[in-house]
Amino acid sequence: MKPVENHLIELLPRKDRLRLLGLCESVKLVLADVLCEPGKPTRYVYFPTDGFISLVAQIEGSPGVEVGMVGREGMLGAQLALGVVTAPLHALVQGPGAAWRISTRAFRSELEGSPALRRGLNRYLYVLMAQLAESAACLRFHQIGPRLARWLLMSQDRSHSSSFEVTQEFLAYMLGVRRVGITAAAGVLQRSGLIKYSRGELTVLDRPGLEAAACGCYAADQKAYADLLG
Repeated sequence: MKPVENHLIELLPRKDRLRLLGLCESVKLVLADVLCEPGKPTRYVYFPTDGFISLVAQIEGSPGVEVGMVGREGMLGAQLALGVVTAPLHALVQGPGAAWRISTRAFRSELEGSPALRRGLNRYLYVLMAQLAESAACLRFHQIGPRLARWLLMSQDRSHSSSFEVTQEFLAYMLGVRRVGITAAAGVLQRSGLIKYSRGELTVLDRPGLEAAACGCYAADQKAYADLLG
């Protein structure tokens, strides 16, 4: 069986792909590890192969809210394609797994020598910008239940499993709401037979039903990625 890879790397021509992988090292993504902080230099670029990373906007006086998610479809450190080393967001591992990691210096050098890599990252930057904008609008206008359904779908897509561990405290943090709101919304999804949630383990039981319960932001995210990156 072909090992699970990172989609952005898979899209590269074979020569560019092998050269990039030759500069990378395989690392573990450990749950809750912080990979970069806003305003600080980016030391490494990460291409997840499984597991996934939350992008969190932090506001003074609040714990922050998730505005994006990176799994095997993307990368952490995309701002380097713009010539910017400073990280814009707080990034922490939401789902444990593995990733290809390359130093910022080596990656910037590879960008200069690989037009295919630059083209791919430019397209991914557009997709990431669309995701960030969608998340901001979703946070402002959509209710907790549809937002929770969207978050669960995004997490399932990147975990490659129908079951994953997540606490209500973490869900409240990611969605920027009180825990009582998460309890109520998760209860509705569970009573509807869409999910099963017990002792921190969540299982998606009815994927089509969960998609129907999610806000339109999930489908918009999927379309933006498919249109540009397949």
